[in-house]
Amino acid sequence: MLAGVAGGISESFGVGPIYVRAAFVCLSLAGGVGLILYILLALVVPDDPTDHEDEARPPASKPQRIGMATMFVAAMLFLQAIGLWLGPVVWPATLVVFGLAIAIDTSGINYERSLQGVTTGRRSWWLVIGGLAMMVAGLVVVLRSLDRLQSVGVLAIALIVAIGGFVIVAGPWLWSLIEDLRTERRARIRSEEKAEVAAHLHDSVLQTLALIQRTDDPKKMVTLARSQERDLRSWLFDENSSDTDSIQGALTSAATRVEAAHDVPVSVVSVGEAGLPPDKHEALVSAATEAMMNAAKHSGATKISVYAEMTTSSIDVYISDQGDGFNRDNVDDDRRGIRESIEARMQRHGGTAIIESVTGEGTEVHLTMNGAAT
Repeated sequence: MLAGVAGGISESFGVGPIYVRAAFVCLSLAGGVGLILYILLALVVPDDPTDHEDEARPPASKPQRIGMATMFVAAMLFLQAIGLWLGPVVWPATLVVFGLAIAIDTSGINYERSLQGVTTGRRSWWLVIGGLAMMVAGLVVVLRSLDRLQSVGVLAIALIVAIGGFVIVAGPWLWSLIEDLRTERRARIRSEEKAEVAAHLHDSVLQTLALIQRTDDPKKMVTLARSQERDLRSWLFDENSSDTDSIQGALTSAATRVEAAHDVPVSVVSVGEAGLPPDKHEALVSAATEAMMNAAKHSGATKISVYAEMTTSSIDVYISDQGDGFNRDNVDDDRRGIRESIEARMQRHGGTAIIESVTGEGTEVHLTMNGAAT
């Protein structure tokens, strides 16, 4: 900054130049010793700093920094003992100077570039200056209240000073440690999520693709693809769709079984959310499953649609297809699928089943079960 003395000492001992300059300032308060020492060292600084580049050392280790700090304090105590002192303000000023040095060194400011007039972050400098002002104000209050503090005791004052020094020295390190832990935790969570996704894709999607490659039946390919699509959508967006205790989950599970058995796509859409007593739940799902099976086996439709609307008073389920349709009068009496498995089952549990079919236009089964509860 002036003659290169602090920079040379910094390179030789492996410490930051800001701490060397702080030491010179503090020693100057002790009878001007720091100023005299700086002038004497300036006389022996080489004109060409490149002559001694090989003598630069790596950063000082922690024990070395502690040793140099101890030597500095001992030198200050020696100067105080021989009378080279400017009164009781030297130690408070030393705390302020080194507190400022630590604040600047840990604030992310490019100290050397700032000395050269290069803008490095005006906002950070304001933070440092504000911290220095607070330190000075605190020391002024302490000095003005020294008589009253004597009644508190030397131990309490020493404790406060020790805590303050710990915060100044260890505060930035503790904050950096906390940030490192947060970063590590976020990385671990991302790694676990990535592993979970990879495992699910391996157990489901990749296996389904392998099965598709082994079959030549287009309908079977469609069935496998739709089954995997439903499973993947359930896993990604709707965790409750695979829960058979819910109406939506039970209908989705039944649709999957029908698709696997008859290679006919069955799409399920639900609106609302409600539940039923166990007996009514089982009756409604069983009737809807029978309606899906009938449509898949007899309608000749290429697609079956299931729509469920759930309210606080009832649950309505519509199973429709655009297949061949049928005439109810032409159904043999020994065919009990519609009569017993759908209509009678719903009636026994307080529900209704309405079946509408037009030959050549398709069939719609409307199931209604009362007694829903949110």
